[in-house]
Amino acid sequence: MDGPEGNAGQPGPAERSHRSSVSSVGARAADVLVYLADDTVVPLAVENLPSLSAHELHRAVREVLQLPDIALDAFALWLVSPLLEVQLKPKHQPYKVGRQWPELLLRFTDAPDDDVAMDEPSLQFRRNVFFPKRRELQIHDAEVLRLLYEEAKGNVLTARYPCDVEDCEVLGALVCRVQLGPYQPGQPAACTLREKLDSFLPAHLCKRGHGFFAAFRGRSAKSGTGEQGLLNAYRQVKEAVGSSDSGQEATLGSHYRAYLLKCHELPFYGCAFFHGEIDKPAQGFLHRGGRKSVTVAISLEGVHVIDSREKHVLLGLSFQELSWDHTSPEEEEPVLWLEFDGDSEGVPVNKLLRIYSKQTRGPCLSLLSHWDYRCVSPCPVHPASPLESSCGTPLLPPGPQSTHCSPPCLGNGVVPKSSHLLATAPTLQEGRALGLYI
Repeated sequence: MDGPEGNAGQPGPAERSHRSSVSSVGARAADVLVYLADDTVVPLAVENLPSLSAHELHRAVREVLQLPDIALDAFALWLVSPLLEVQLKPKHQPYKVGRQWPELLLRFTDAPDDDVAMDEPSLQFRRNVFFPKRRELQIHDAEVLRLLYEEAKGNVLTARYPCDVEDCEVLGALVCRVQLGPYQPGQPAACTLREKLDSFLPAHLCKRGHGFFAAFRGRSAKSGTGEQGLLNAYRQVKEAVGSSDSGQEATLGSHYRAYLLKCHELPFYGCAFFHGEIDKPAQGFLHRGGRKSVTVAISLEGVHVIDSREKHVLLGLSFQELSWDHTSPEEEEPVLWLEFDGDSEGVPVNKLLRIYSKQTRGPCLSLLSHWDYRCVSPCPVHPASPLESSCGTPLLPPGPQSTHCSPPCLGNGVVPKSSHLLATAPTLQEGRALGLYI
């Protein structure tokens, strides 16, 4: 049976997943490994694996973990690799989808052939991207809260959720409380935190000065900012009223909940993430632009565009604040268009941002179309391709050649200070083009 690979530090969901979830397939029986957010494994001995549905495997995991009924909606089975992440529908057959993984990679990624040949997905039990945050507030089961907490913690530590330093310290302090217990004055907490700092804070806040110039800087305040801030936040973690050793599980549950509540303040909590590129603004004498690698985070509430390198939000919009369009002309890159309110030198305009990504053909359209089905009107879709039909039901809603969906009205979206890094195409309210891209 293939076991989990050893990993240094806190790998992200995709990095953790490069392993096999099926150890052996015989005439009738197979051992299936389902990975949880904390990298532990749930081994399942199943029969007739090729015809087994995601719903049946999901039920088996819930039975092993003894999870309550709310877990049926809160979690989903995902096929995850370093190149692609796909949430399965209940009727999908994970084994058959896994066998078609190379075809999915060719369709939805630009990975080189060698990487496609070596890539192998694992089966993961993760948060359902369609599970509303408001329902998460109704969960009281400590184990369900722990699984959600572990997944959110991993996303914070790997900077998949870009957070301010203050937010990282507050979240890290709650992790300290869960792992180290209540803060005790007089104990050498600082040494303990220093040894395990990367278990509490993202890597970029754990860096310490090294090299020739570090000797001149000495022990500057900058180098210990994250550590000291974490210690201060740890001191301020409040204990649940009436907590005792007999109620340790309930006490931990309160801290899991506090962590999730803090994560709910992050607009990209619970999102599905997709890789893409956007145009850079033209700069310099020759007006050269190029492209910037971005991560597109889509949830039930809206869309956020995150700089993949700098880990900061370039654009954040709720679905009420944007219109979107998807184009996929033959022999050209698929493009997801986002239209939102803005201004150009004081003139009100509707700005257009185009995101280049093969994943706009299916994965992100799944969430965008889900919004339209819930709140506006369904967008037309083309018949499933042979690959999708062979799975029984479409793996993800197939994207039409051109799909345009608009909410009832546009508002003022969240446009951060870093939005100057976006190359958008402004158009006047009546539709006349002001930029070069339309």
